[in-house]
Amino acid sequence: MVWFRRDLRTGDHPALLAAAERGSSALGLFVLDERLGGPSGDSRLAFMYRCLRDLDEQLGGRLMVVRGDPVDVVPRVVAAVGAESVHVSADYGPYGRERDDAVEKALDVDFVRTGSPYAVAPGRVLKGDGQPYRVFTPFSRAWLDHGWRKPADTSASTVDWVDPSEKDGGPRRVRIPDDPAVSASLPAAGEKAAHEAWADFDATHYKRDRDRPDVDGTSRMSAYLRWGCVHPRTLLADLGHSEGAQTYRTELAWRDFYADVLWHRPETARENYNPKFNAMPHDTDEDLFDAWCRGETGYPVVDAGMRQLQAEGWMHNRVRMIVASFLVKDLHVPWWWGARHFMTHLVDGDLASNQHGWQWTAGTGTDAAPYFRVFNPTTQGEKFDPNGDYVRRYVPELRGIQGKKVHQPPPTPGYPTPIVDHKHEREIALERYGNLK
Repeated sequence: MVWFRRDLRTGDHPALLAAAERGSSALGLFVLDERLGGPSGDSRLAFMYRCLRDLDEQLGGRLMVVRGDPVDVVPRVVAAVGAESVHVSADYGPYGRERDDAVEKALDVDFVRTGSPYAVAPGRVLKGDGQPYRVFTPFSRAWLDHGWRKPADTSASTVDWVDPSEKDGGPRRVRIPDDPAVSASLPAAGEKAAHEAWADFDATHYKRDRDRPDVDGTSRMSAYLRWGCVHPRTLLADLGHSEGAQTYRTELAWRDFYADVLWHRPETARENYNPKFNAMPHDTDEDLFDAWCRGETGYPVVDAGMRQLQAEGWMHNRVRMIVASFLVKDLHVPWWWGARHFMTHLVDGDLASNQHGWQWTAGTGTDAAPYFRVFNPTTQGEKFDPNGDYVRRYVPELRGIQGKKVHQPPPTPGYPTPIVDHKHEREIALERYGNLK
Protein backbone atom coordinates (compact mmCIF):
# COMPACT_ATOMS: atom_id res chain seq x y z
CA MET A 1 0.00 0.00 0.00
CA VAL A 2 1.19 3.52 -0.81
CA TRP A 3 -0.17 6.08 1.62
CA PHE A 4 -0.03 9.53 0.00
CA ARG A 5 0.26 12.64 2.18
CA ARG A 6 2.48 15.57 1.13
CA ASP A 7 3.45 13.79 -2.09
CA LEU A 8 0.46 14.06 -4.42
CA ARG A 9 2.26 12.94 -7.57
CA THR A 10 3.62 9.83 -9.28
CA GLY A 11 6.79 11.24 -10.85
CA ASP A 12 10.08 11.37 -8.93
CA HIS A 13 8.50 9.41 -6.07
CA PRO A 14 10.98 7.08 -4.30
CA ALA A 15 8.25 5.44 -2.20
CA LEU A 16 6.75 4.04 -5.40
CA LEU A 17 10.05 2.35 -6.21
CA ALA A 18 10.18 0.87 -2.71
CA ALA A 19 6.63 -0.41 -3.11
CA ALA A 20 7.43 -1.89 -6.53
CA GLU A 21 10.35 -3.80 -5.02
CA ARG A 22 7.91 -5.53 -2.67
CA GLY A 23 5.40 -6.50 -5.35
CA SER A 24 3.90 -5.54 -8.68
CA SER A 25 0.59 -4.21 -7.32
CA ALA A 26 -0.28 -1.61 -4.71
CA LEU A 27 -3.26 0.20 -3.26
CA GLY A 28 -3.07 4.02 -3.25
CA LEU A 29 -4.54 5.56 -0.10
CA PHE A 30 -5.27 9.07 1.13
CA VAL A 31 -6.71 9.81 4.57
CA LEU A 32 -8.87 12.88 5.19
CA ASP A 33 -7.50 13.66 8.64
CA GLU A 34 -9.51 16.18 10.65
CA ARG A 35 -6.42 17.12 12.67
CA LEU A 36 -5.01 18.61 9.46
CA GLY A 37 -8.15 19.60 7.60
CA GLY A 38 -9.98 21.26 10.48
CA PRO A 39 -7.80 24.38 10.77
CA SER A 40 -7.55 24.83 6.99
CA GLY A 41 -9.47 27.55 5.19
CA ASP A 42 -11.61 27.01 2.12
CA SER A 43 -8.94 28.00 -0.42
CA ARG A 44 -6.44 25.59 1.09
CA LEU A 45 -8.95 22.73 1.12
CA ALA A 46 -10.14 23.44 -2.41
CA PHE A 47 -6.61 23.28 -3.78
CA MET A 48 -5.89 20.04 -1.93
CA TYR A 49 -9.08 18.42 -3.24
CA ARG A 50 -8.15 19.43 -6.79
CA CYS A 51 -4.69 17.90 -6.33
CA LEU A 52 -6.32 14.70 -5.09
CA ARG A 53 -8.58 14.54 -8.14
CA ASP A 54 -5.55 14.90 -10.37
CA LEU A 55 -3.77 12.08 -8.52
CA ASP A 56 -6.88 9.89 -8.66
CA GLU A 57 -7.04 10.42 -12.42
CA GLN A 58 -3.40 9.36 -12.74
CA LEU A 59 -4.22 6.20 -10.79
CA GLY A 60 -7.12 5.41 -13.12
CA GLY A 61 -9.76 6.36 -10.56
CA ARG A 62 -8.29 3.89 -8.07
CA LEU A 63 -7.19 6.21 -5.28
CA MET A 64 -8.85 5.04 -2.08
CA VAL A 65 -9.91 7.97 0.07
CA VAL A 66 -11.09 7.36 3.63
CA ARG A 67 -11.96 9.68 6.47
CA GLY A 68 -10.78 9.37 10.06
CA ASP A 69 -7.82 9.10 12.39
CA PRO A 70 -4.93 7.47 10.50
CA VAL A 71 -3.95 5.46 13.58
CA ASP A 72 -7.34 3.78 13.32
CA VAL A 73 -8.13 3.66 9.61
CA VAL A 74 -4.75 2.80 8.08
CA PRO A 75 -4.42 -0.55 9.90
CA ARG A 76 -8.04 -1.34 9.01
CA VAL A 77 -7.40 -0.68 5.31
CA VAL A 78 -4.26 -2.84 5.46
CA ALA A 79 -6.23 -5.70 6.97
CA ALA A 80 -9.10 -5.34 4.50
CA VAL A 81 -6.91 -5.45 1.39
CA GLY A 82 -4.29 -7.84 2.71
CA ALA A 83 -1.43 -5.40 2.18
CA GLU A 84 1.98 -6.78 3.12
CA SER A 85 3.68 -3.41 3.64
CA VAL A 86 2.83 0.30 3.87
CA HIS A 87 4.99 2.78 1.97
CA VAL A 88 5.19 6.51 2.67
CA SER A 89 7.36 9.53 2.08
CA ALA A 90 8.79 10.33 5.51
CA ASP A 91 7.09 13.20 7.33
CA TYR A 92 9.34 15.39 9.46
CA GLY A 93 6.76 17.74 10.98
CA PRO A 94 5.84 17.42 14.67
CA TYR A 95 2.37 16.01 14.09
CA GLY A 96 3.45 13.84 11.15
CA ARG A 97 6.24 12.20 13.14
CA GLU A 98 3.93 11.47 16.06
CA ARG A 99 1.20 10.14 13.76
CA ASP A 100 3.55 7.91 11.77
CA ASP A 101 5.12 6.43 14.89
CA ALA A 102 1.65 5.61 16.23
CA VAL A 103 0.53 4.07 12.92
CA GLU A 104 3.69 1.96 12.72
CA LYS A 105 3.05 0.59 16.20
CA ALA A 106 -0.54 -0.25 15.28
CA LEU A 107 0.45 -2.21 12.15
CA ASP A 108 1.32 -5.89 11.83
CA VAL A 109 3.20 -5.25 8.56
CA ASP A 110 6.27 -3.22 7.62
CA PHE A 111 5.93 0.55 7.63
CA VAL A 112 8.51 1.79 5.13
CA ARG A 113 9.61 5.44 4.97
CA THR A 114 11.36 6.35 1.70
CA GLY A 115 12.33 9.85 0.65
CA SER A 116 10.95 13.10 2.02
CA PRO A 117 9.41 16.38 0.83
CA TYR A 118 12.87 17.97 0.88
CA ALA A 119 15.99 17.97 -1.26
CA VAL A 120 17.96 16.99 1.84
CA ALA A 121 15.99 15.41 4.66
CA PRO A 122 16.02 17.19 8.03
CA GLY A 123 18.72 15.95 10.37
CA ARG A 124 21.16 15.08 7.58
CA VAL A 125 23.12 18.34 7.50
CA LEU A 126 25.03 18.77 10.76
CA LYS A 127 28.03 20.70 12.00
CA GLY A 128 31.35 18.99 12.52
CA ASP A 129 30.50 18.40 16.18
CA GLY A 130 27.25 16.66 15.24
CA GLN A 131 25.06 19.58 16.33
CA PRO A 132 22.44 21.22 14.09
CA TYR A 133 23.04 24.56 12.44
CA ARG A 134 21.39 27.57 14.04
CA VAL A 135 22.27 30.07 11.29
CA PHE A 136 21.28 29.81 7.65
CA THR A 137 24.47 30.78 5.79
CA PRO A 138 26.73 28.00 7.15
CA PHE A 139 23.81 25.58 6.79
CA SER A 140 23.41 26.49 3.12
CA ARG A 141 27.09 25.87 2.43
CA ALA A 142 26.97 22.47 4.12
CA TRP A 143 23.68 21.74 2.30
CA LEU A 144 25.33 22.37 -1.06
CA ASP A 145 28.31 20.23 -0.09
CA HIS A 146 26.00 17.41 0.99
CA GLY A 147 24.09 17.44 -2.29
CA TRP A 148 21.00 15.42 -3.18
CA ARG A 149 20.00 12.42 -5.24
CA LYS A 150 18.92 12.55 -8.86
CA PRO A 151 15.16 12.47 -9.50
CA ALA A 152 13.66 9.00 -9.13
CA ASP A 153 12.45 7.43 -12.39
CA THR A 154 8.81 6.75 -11.50
CA SER A 155 5.39 7.25 -13.03
CA ALA A 156 1.83 6.06 -12.52
CA SER A 157 2.79 2.79 -14.21
CA THR A 158 5.59 1.99 -11.74
CA VAL A 159 3.10 -0.24 -9.93
CA ASP A 160 -0.23 -1.81 -10.86
CA TRP A 161 -2.82 0.10 -8.86
CA VAL A 162 -5.37 -2.08 -7.08
CA ASP A 163 -9.03 -1.16 -7.53
CA PRO A 164 -10.34 -0.55 -3.99
CA SER A 165 -13.92 -1.24 -5.09
CA GLU A 166 -12.96 -4.88 -5.47
CA LYS A 167 -12.02 -5.16 -1.79
CA ASP A 168 -14.60 -5.76 0.93
CA GLY A 169 -14.48 -4.70 4.55
CA GLY A 170 -12.42 -2.05 6.28
CA PRO A 171 -13.20 1.69 6.42
CA ARG A 172 -15.75 3.00 3.98
CA ARG A 173 -14.28 4.55 0.86
CA VAL A 174 -15.48 8.13 0.41
CA ARG A 175 -15.48 10.35 -2.63
CA ILE A 176 -13.11 13.28 -2.78
CA PRO A 177 -15.15 16.14 -1.32
CA ASP A 178 -16.55 18.86 -3.52
CA ASP A 179 -14.60 22.11 -3.38
CA PRO A 180 -15.90 24.55 -0.79
CA ALA A 181 -17.20 27.77 -2.29
CA VAL A 182 -14.17 29.99 -2.80
CA SER A 183 -13.89 33.42 -4.33
CA ALA A 184 -10.10 33.24 -4.51
CA SER A 185 -8.48 32.68 -7.89
CA LEU A 186 -6.36 29.57 -7.23
CA PRO A 187 -3.62 28.16 -9.45
CA ALA A 188 -4.26 25.07 -11.53
CA ALA A 189 -3.76 22.03 -9.29
CA GLY A 190 -1.92 18.76 -9.66
CA GLU A 191 1.31 17.30 -11.00
CA LYS A 192 0.84 18.26 -14.64
CA ALA A 193 0.04 21.85 -13.68
CA ALA A 194 3.15 21.93 -11.50
CA HIS A 195 5.39 20.89 -14.37
CA GLU A 196 3.72 23.36 -16.72
CA ALA A 197 4.26 26.18 -14.21
CA TRP A 198 7.90 25.19 -13.83
CA ALA A 199 8.38 25.07 -17.61
CA ASP A 200 7.02 28.63 -17.85
CA PHE A 201 9.49 29.96 -15.26
CA ASP A 202 12.81 31.45 -16.34
CA ALA A 203 15.22 31.88 -13.45
CA THR A 204 17.56 34.16 -15.40
CA HIS A 205 16.27 37.37 -13.80
CA TYR A 206 15.05 35.82 -10.55
CA LYS A 207 17.62 37.60 -8.36
CA ARG A 208 16.69 40.97 -9.87
CA ASP A 209 12.91 40.54 -9.87
CA ARG A 210 12.05 38.28 -6.94
CA ASP A 211 11.49 41.19 -4.51
CA ARG A 212 9.19 43.08 -6.89
CA PRO A 213 5.52 42.23 -6.24
CA ASP A 214 4.50 44.43 -9.15
CA VAL A 215 6.20 42.14 -11.72
CA ASP A 216 5.87 38.44 -12.45
CA GLY A 217 9.33 37.60 -11.14
CA THR A 218 8.77 34.53 -8.98
CA SER A 219 8.16 30.90 -9.91
CA ARG A 220 4.84 30.46 -8.05
CA MET A 221 5.96 26.89 -7.29
CA SER A 222 5.40 27.09 -3.53
CA ALA A 223 1.92 25.56 -3.55
CA TYR A 224 3.09 22.66 -5.70
CA LEU A 225 6.06 22.04 -3.40
CA ARG A 226 3.81 22.21 -0.33
CA TRP A 227 1.48 19.50 -1.61
CA GLY A 228 4.19 17.46 -3.27
CA CYS A 229 2.89 17.87 -6.81
CA VAL A 230 6.56 18.20 -7.68
CA HIS A 231 9.69 17.35 -5.70
CA PRO A 232 12.31 20.07 -5.08
CA ARG A 233 14.93 17.65 -6.40
CA THR A 234 13.18 17.82 -9.79
CA LEU A 235 13.54 21.60 -9.80
CA LEU A 236 17.16 21.48 -8.68
CA ALA A 237 17.98 19.07 -11.50
CA ASP A 238 16.64 21.58 -14.03
CA LEU A 239 18.32 24.70 -12.65
CA GLY A 240 21.29 26.07 -14.54
CA HIS A 241 24.15 28.13 -13.16
CA SER A 242 23.03 31.67 -13.82
CA GLU A 243 23.01 34.18 -10.98
CA GLY A 244 19.24 33.90 -10.86
CA ALA A 245 19.40 30.11 -10.70
CA GLN A 246 21.86 30.30 -7.82
CA THR A 247 19.52 32.61 -5.94
CA TYR A 248 16.60 30.27 -6.56
CA ARG A 249 18.69 27.35 -5.30
CA THR A 250 19.32 29.32 -2.13
CA GLU A 251 15.58 29.79 -1.64
CA LEU A 252 15.13 26.02 -1.78
CA ALA A 253 17.91 25.78 0.82
CA TRP A 254 15.91 28.11 3.08
CA ARG A 255 12.99 25.69 2.80
CA ASP A 256 15.19 22.80 3.90
CA PHE A 257 16.80 24.90 6.65
CA TYR A 258 13.51 25.75 8.29
CA ALA A 259 12.42 22.11 8.08
CA ASP A 260 15.69 21.16 9.76
CA VAL A 261 15.17 23.74 12.52
CA LEU A 262 11.67 22.41 13.20
CA TRP A 263 12.94 18.82 13.16
CA HIS A 264 15.44 19.55 15.91
CA ARG A 265 13.17 21.97 17.79
CA PRO A 266 9.55 20.85 17.20
CA GLU A 267 8.27 23.08 19.98
CA THR A 268 9.16 26.14 17.88
CA ALA A 269 6.05 25.59 15.79
CA ARG A 270 4.25 27.28 18.68
CA GLU A 271 6.96 28.78 20.88
CA ASN A 272 9.77 31.28 20.47
CA TYR A 273 12.97 29.76 19.13
CA ASN A 274 14.90 32.15 21.37
CA PRO A 275 13.31 31.83 24.84
CA LYS A 276 14.50 35.25 25.99
CA PHE A 277 11.66 36.68 23.90
CA ASN A 278 9.13 34.97 26.16
CA ALA A 279 9.38 38.10 28.28
CA MET A 280 8.39 40.36 25.38
CA PRO A 281 5.19 42.32 26.15
CA HIS A 282 2.50 42.10 23.47
CA ASP A 283 -0.63 44.03 22.62
CA THR A 284 -3.78 42.08 21.82
CA ASP A 285 -6.14 44.62 20.30
CA GLU A 286 -8.45 42.40 18.26
CA ASP A 287 -9.90 45.36 16.35
CA LEU A 288 -6.45 46.28 15.06
CA PHE A 289 -5.73 42.64 14.25
CA ASP A 290 -9.00 42.35 12.34
CA ALA A 291 -8.17 45.50 10.36
CA TRP A 292 -4.85 43.91 9.42
CA CYS A 293 -6.60 40.69 8.37
CA ARG A 294 -9.06 42.60 6.18
CA GLY A 295 -6.38 44.78 4.58
CA GLU A 296 -7.71 48.00 6.06
CA THR A 297 -4.72 49.42 7.92
CA GLY A 298 -4.31 52.61 5.90
CA TYR A 299 -0.86 51.48 4.76
CA PRO A 300 -1.29 50.66 1.06
CA VAL A 301 1.34 47.92 0.56
CA VAL A 302 0.20 46.15 3.73
CA ASP A 303 -3.41 46.30 2.62
CA ALA A 304 -2.52 45.13 -0.88
CA GLY A 305 -0.75 42.10 0.54
CA MET A 306 -3.56 41.10 2.85
CA ARG A 307 -6.09 41.50 0.05
CA GLN A 308 -3.91 39.44 -2.28
CA LEU A 309 -4.04 36.69 0.33
CA GLN A 310 -7.83 36.82 0.25
CA ALA A 311 -7.99 37.01 -3.54
CA GLU A 312 -5.46 34.29 -4.40
CA GLY A 313 -4.65 32.22 -1.30
CA TRP A 314 -1.07 33.41 -1.87
CA MET A 315 1.07 36.44 -1.14
CA HIS A 316 4.34 37.65 -2.62
CA ASN A 317 7.24 36.77 -0.32
CA ARG A 318 8.59 40.31 0.07
CA VAL A 319 5.11 41.47 1.01
CA ARG A 320 4.79 38.62 3.52
CA MET A 321 7.75 40.13 5.37
CA ILE A 322 6.26 43.63 5.18
CA VAL A 323 2.83 42.66 6.52
CA ALA A 324 4.40 40.45 9.20
CA SER A 325 6.66 43.26 10.38
CA PHE A 326 3.68 45.61 10.51
CA LEU A 327 1.64 43.21 12.63
CA VAL A 328 4.43 42.38 15.06
CA LYS A 329 6.30 45.69 15.30
CA ASP A 330 3.68 48.33 14.48
CA LEU A 331 0.69 46.66 16.11
CA HIS A 332 2.82 44.67 18.63
CA VAL A 333 0.64 41.60 18.14
CA PRO A 334 2.16 38.14 18.91
CA TRP A 335 3.71 36.57 15.83
CA TRP A 336 1.71 33.38 16.27
CA TRP A 337 -1.55 35.27 15.64
CA GLY A 338 -0.32 36.18 12.19
CA ALA A 339 1.24 32.77 11.58
CA ARG A 340 -2.08 31.08 12.34
CA HIS A 341 -3.93 33.41 9.97
CA PHE A 342 -1.44 32.65 7.21
CA MET A 343 -1.64 28.89 7.74
CA THR A 344 -5.42 29.06 7.45
CA HIS A 345 -5.47 30.96 4.17
CA LEU A 346 -2.21 30.25 2.33
CA VAL A 347 -2.54 27.47 -0.22
CA ASP A 348 1.21 26.98 0.15
CA GLY A 349 1.19 27.16 3.93
CA ASP A 350 4.07 25.00 5.18
CA LEU A 351 4.40 24.77 8.95
CA ALA A 352 8.20 24.96 9.09
CA SER A 353 8.62 27.78 6.57
CA ASN A 354 5.62 29.73 7.82
CA GLN A 355 6.34 29.62 11.53
CA HIS A 356 10.04 30.28 11.20
CA GLY A 357 9.52 32.95 8.57
CA TRP A 358 7.31 34.73 11.08
CA GLN A 359 9.89 34.22 13.82
CA TRP A 360 12.59 35.68 11.55
CA THR A 361 10.52 38.83 11.11
CA ALA A 362 9.52 38.96 14.77
CA GLY A 363 13.16 38.64 15.82
CA THR A 364 12.50 35.56 17.93
CA GLY A 365 14.01 33.03 15.54
CA THR A 366 17.32 32.02 14.01
CA ASP A 367 18.51 35.46 12.88
CA ALA A 368 21.54 36.67 14.79
CA ALA A 369 20.72 40.38 15.21
CA PRO A 370 17.05 40.93 14.53
CA TYR A 371 15.54 43.29 17.06
CA PHE A 372 16.29 46.57 15.28
CA ARG A 373 14.83 45.45 11.92
CA VAL A 374 11.50 47.27 11.66
CA PHE A 375 10.22 47.59 8.11
CA ASN A 376 8.80 50.98 7.23
CA PRO A 377 5.71 50.01 5.21
CA THR A 378 5.74 53.23 3.21
CA THR A 379 9.39 53.14 2.13
CA GLN A 380 9.18 49.38 1.53
CA GLY A 381 6.26 50.00 -0.81
CA GLU A 382 8.09 52.79 -2.62
CA LYS A 383 11.23 50.66 -3.02
CA PHE A 384 9.70 47.38 -4.17
CA ASP A 385 6.55 48.69 -5.87
CA PRO A 386 8.07 51.86 -7.29
CA ASN A 387 5.27 52.64 -9.72
CA GLY A 388 2.45 51.60 -7.38
CA ASP A 389 1.11 48.95 -9.76
CA TYR A 390 0.91 46.25 -7.10
CA VAL A 391 -1.06 48.45 -4.72
CA ARG A 392 -3.49 49.59 -7.41
CA ARG A 393 -4.06 45.97 -8.47
CA TYR A 394 -5.40 44.96 -5.05
CA VAL A 395 -6.64 48.22 -3.52
CA PRO A 396 -9.24 49.58 -5.95
CA GLU A 397 -9.95 52.63 -3.77
CA LEU A 398 -6.51 53.96 -4.71
CA ARG A 399 -6.54 53.32 -8.45
CA GLY A 400 -7.02 56.98 -9.19
CA ILE A 401 -3.64 57.86 -7.66
CA GLN A 402 -0.79 57.59 -10.12
CA GLY A 403 2.80 56.48 -9.60
CA LYS A 404 4.45 55.94 -6.25
CA LYS A 405 2.24 58.62 -4.67
CA VAL A 406 -0.15 55.76 -4.05
CA HIS A 407 2.05 54.72 -1.12
CA GLN A 408 1.30 57.99 0.69
CA PRO A 409 -2.25 58.68 -0.48
CA PRO A 410 -4.18 61.79 0.47
CA PRO A 411 -7.52 61.28 2.23
CA THR A 412 -9.42 59.09 -0.21
CA PRO A 413 -13.12 58.17 -0.08
CA GLY A 414 -13.56 54.56 1.04
CA TYR A 415 -9.95 54.08 2.10
CA PRO A 416 -9.00 54.21 5.80
CA THR A 417 -6.51 56.59 7.32
CA PRO A 418 -3.52 54.87 8.97
CA ILE A 419 -4.62 52.97 12.08
CA VAL A 420 -1.31 53.70 13.84
CA ASP A 421 1.61 56.08 13.43
CA HIS A 422 4.57 54.04 12.21
CA LYS A 423 7.28 56.33 13.62
CA HIS A 424 5.75 56.19 17.09
CA GLU A 425 5.15 52.43 17.03
CA ARG A 426 8.69 51.81 15.78
CA GLU A 427 10.05 53.58 18.85
CA ILE A 428 7.87 51.45 21.10
CA ALA A 429 9.04 48.27 19.37
CA LEU A 430 12.70 49.21 19.68
CA GLU A 431 12.27 50.09 23.33
CA ARG A 432 10.62 46.74 24.06
CA TYR A 433 13.25 44.80 22.17
CA GLY A 434 16.05 46.80 23.71
CA ASN A 435 14.82 46.02 27.19
CA LEU A 436 15.31 42.30 26.51
CA LYS A 437 19.01 42.57 25.65
